[in-house]
Amino acid sequence: MRIILVNVPHPAIGSRVPDDHLPPLGLLCVGGPLIDDGHHVRLIDGEFGPMSIAEIVQEVATHQPEAVLFGHSGSSSGHPVVSEAARAVRARMPACRIIYGGVHPTYFWRETLAEEPWVDVIVRGEGEETTRRLFHAFETGSALTGVRGLAFRRDGRPFATEPAPLVRNLDDYRVGWELIDHGRYSYWGGKRAVVVQFSRGCPHPCTYCGQRGFWIRWRHRDPVLFAREIARLHWAHGVEVFNFADENPSAGRKAWKALLEAIVAEGVDVTLVGSTRADDIVRDADFLHLYKKAGFERFLIGTENTDEDTLRLIRKGGGTNKDREAIQLLRRHNILSMATWVAGFVDHTDRDMWRGLRQLIAYDPDQIQALYVTPHRWTPFYQEAETREVVQMDRTKWDYKHQVLGMAHMPPWRLFLWVKAIEAIMQLRPRALRRLLWNKEPKIRHAIRWYYRMGRRVWIREVVGFLFHDRTRASGLQVRAAFGEAQAQEEEAMAIETRSRDRIDAAS
Repeated sequence: MRIILVNVPHPAIGSRVPDDHLPPLGLLCVGGPLIDDGHHVRLIDGEFGPMSIAEIVQEVATHQPEAVLFGHSGSSSGHPVVSEAARAVRARMPACRIIYGGVHPTYFWRETLAEEPWVDVIVRGEGEETTRRLFHAFETGSALTGVRGLAFRRDGRPFATEPAPLVRNLDDYRVGWELIDHGRYSYWGGKRAVVVQFSRGCPHPCTYCGQRGFWIRWRHRDPVLFAREIARLHWAHGVEVFNFADENPSAGRKAWKALLEAIVAEGVDVTLVGSTRADDIVRDADFLHLYKKAGFERFLIGTENTDEDTLRLIRKGGGTNKDREAIQLLRRHNILSMATWVAGFVDHTDRDMWRGLRQLIAYDPDQIQALYVTPHRWTPFYQEAETREVVQMDRTKWDYKHQVLGMAHMPPWRLFLWVKAIEAIMQLRPRALRRLLWNKEPKIRHAIRWYYRMGRRVWIREVVGFLFHDRTRASGLQVRAAFGEAQAQEEEAMAIETRSRDRIDAAS
């Protein structure tokens, strides 16, 4: 079949302001197996330009596909754009099948099928095998009811088949790298870059996380095979930067160490960036030199908050002492640390914000990313937040960079001032500015200066957006009234066939 994969442009400031763009890994993961099954697959990446909806539709129509598959890593904030593009494709090409996959449609399949007649089928959960089986059913004329992991209309009403089984062996499916021109994608200040994924899932039960239940269990690729793929992309396509999309790549100490050793053995001079937990950094203190030798230049550490009571509330695990120690350990190895600090878990006061700033200064991370909690309906946190007022009804702004939940003791404008002040103070402190001016490694100097340039542009755009465009204000609606009943009981998107391998321990 002729299949078009479409990555719509994301409306978030973080996507629009930087000059760099990364390839849509999720669509490439689906595209590789479809190519291997003999389908003719193309990718249209609307991030470049960005493309207008009319331009996307025209490009799709040029190739006369039998099916168009939409997917987006932006989840809920990307959904309105996907919906608009899918509607326009259906109007231009009425006979073309439209398939939609990703985190948001996995959980909002009922609403999407009921309200958006232009969407024919939703792929729920991991897409590699489910999408293969879907297109096999299309070709053979088989009933879609026999394919697990789908949602579609039956007798005019939304219907879902049983959840698809968890993908146990991630190496069974290859990434369709041939779908992209590597020369178009860059990150880290113009360096050729891709997004990769060593593992999926996370063993920690953070209540606010919109990804944990989608992937369910932590699994990893073969460390040696994955390192070879990094080396091949570097030597064959000139890729310099590898951005790890894993929720928690270091969850299994043995597998993680094996990966670092395998990358070192490949002898490639690359830049690796990713996210991890402070606990894992502290746990691996005896081989952090391997992190550095493999090429890691920065880790985003999900500190989430500097208040112990809040960390217990959201079941984050770990603690503030581990966060501080992890940052110090990374600095000893000249690996940059980016600390996330999330506002909105509880009703902050000015005193809480001041205390949070002082604690962040004590942590002394190299970089800071201040975010706002977003109440995804399929997470346990949604139940805690469902009676709070919504101050941002525009779903395209549910991107963690816009306030969604109202505060009992603070109007939106004051919380915004606090968040912007925290970011500015953290990045303009004398210690931070000294690091901007000098570092013994040229690559680290480049990374610091690039982040300051991009961060300044994003910060200014966010201020302008809040003042003139965002419409962040009291809506009079509570979360539950605005966005529906909680569905934490459906958080696990995939079916687990056996549970004997679910536990993560030191041997993993």
